[in-house]
Amino acid sequence: MHKPLTRQEILDLYFVEARHKLIDIGAFLDRVARADGDDDFRMAAFHCALAELTTREPHAAQRILLAFSDPTDEPIPAALTKAACGAWPGAV
Repeated sequence: MHKPLTRQEILDLYFVEARHKLIDIGAFLDRVARADGDDDFRMAAFHCALAELTTREPHAAQRILLAFSDPTDEPIPAALTKAACGAWPGAV
């Protein structure tokens, strides 16, 4: 059985990777802000997910996933598009 990593070990192993992802998200948000047109439900879900990062509450990954997820129990009769779009259109 492996002993759990310490906070310092986790920071040493994963900080640079997490930093890179945040910079990449910042670049994405900059590109969206500079582009013409309106936001859609995906950006609304994205901003809800980003807000979860600032709460410092446990289970952030779960709450972020739920920000993009369809909370309904009933299946839809047919797919509305050919591919997944990454966020639930009814969340807005």
